[in-house]
Amino acid sequence: MHTPPLAGGPTGPAALRPLIGVVLDALRDGAVARGGPLPGGGPQAVAVRVAAAVREVFPAEGTGAEEALASLVRTVAEGAADPADPRCAAHLHTPPLALAAAADLAAAVLNPSLDSWDQAPAAAELEGHVTRALAAELFGGGDALVTTGGTESNQLALLLARERHGAVQLVCGANAHHSVPRAAWLLGLPDPVVVPAPAGTLDLAALDDALTDLHHPVLVTATAGTTDTGAVDPLPEIADLCARHGAELHIDAAYGGPLLFSPTHRALLRGIERAHSVTLDLHKLGWQPVAAGLLAVPDPARLAALAHTADYLNADDDTEAGLPDLLGRSLRTTRRPDVLKIAVTLRALGRAGLADLVDRTIGAAHTFADLVEKHPALELYGRPALSTVLFRPAGAPDDEVAHIRRALLTEGRAVLGRARADGRLWLKATLLNPYATTDDLAQLLKIVEGSIPR
Repeated sequence: MHTPPLAGGPTGPAALRPLIGVVLDALRDGAVARGGPLPGGGPQAVAVRVAAAVREVFPAEGTGAEEALASLVRTVAEGAADPADPRCAAHLHTPPLALAAAADLAAAVLNPSLDSWDQAPAAAELEGHVTRALAAELFGGGDALVTTGGTESNQLALLLARERHGAVQLVCGANAHHSVPRAAWLLGLPDPVVVPAPAGTLDLAALDDALTDLHHPVLVTATAGTTDTGAVDPLPEIADLCARHGAELHIDAAYGGPLLFSPTHRALLRGIERAHSVTLDLHKLGWQPVAAGLLAVPDPARLAALAHTADYLNADDDTEAGLPDLLGRSLRTTRRPDVLKIAVTLRALGRAGLADLVDRTIGAAHTFADLVEKHPALELYGRPALSTVLFRPAGAPDDEVAHIRRALLTEGRAVLGRARADGRLWLKATLLNPYATTDDLAQLLKIVEGSIPR
């Protein structure tokens, strides 16, 4: 029996090189076979194709590395929702940059785990440099934790508030991400006070009333980039109310946070620097492979509550002897070096390169909104705040809007999301491809128009 080689060490790259070629060919073949943003035929057709490719998941005798890679990678690629296709625009599901994906391969090969220094000496040091630099973008100082995304970051923000104040009362808008009230439930906190957001953003008068009636301690969560519309809450005014009422402020900027990189658009986040913690996701408007989330704080001392000791990972005498203690950097133990792809991207593109990607993406959303506004058969919900555009066939009932979306998914012709606003159901285009052209966007609308019942 052939002994499979390892990926690391001096001989690892030679063993890996031909396999990478197999993977790249399989990715190409799968994309060609798919022929669009999503596999056609719906869930049952995908299930049949996958079952035919898998046949036997765990055979008595293996098929070999090349066959397994070629068949299964091709199958997954053929059955993928491809965010690099301009017609795939349903979710905050970004097309990753090639350089970030290449860096992620290096992380997988080296396979360090950031739960003790002796497993990840350089990766741990690199993480500190990157997290401090990103916190400085927000606050002018501070630090950040690398997370799996907005859900984990929001949970950590509530946990830190609870550890400082006890059973803190969460106040959030009706527009908040579902992970925010879920985090309160997970942590055993009181049910959140939910403030109305009738125009898609948190209502300031209602927030003032809620804070007036509540006893301390209180944590207010604002949103910079809602999932449904991309709306940004009025952050300076919310910060003012928090200061007046003695409440802490967490800002969920998982979607909108990277606007900080753009001189053109960063003013939309004015006031974010006044938060006590901020959620940021670079696998959204940062074009990173999942996962690349962060929770940033202005004062590193706020992270002290996460300190934890496990003798085999951070014994007191090791820490006193100078070995860095990493367990307080996460609630996870085994933790991959997601910071590497982030660091490579920041270095390779610089501020100007990232700003260009952000500006292109926001510009594409405005172009798409222009096309909808000019289309006689379509209705636009409103001008995009970030890169999300809501639209619908003019005069269509909600069940027709839902049917159009599902039909496009089943046919594999377009991937659009759905959102409810103004009491109606809308098609949602979440545009994250910075290279989508006006022709691409017009083609997407043409596909939608062709699905409207006559």
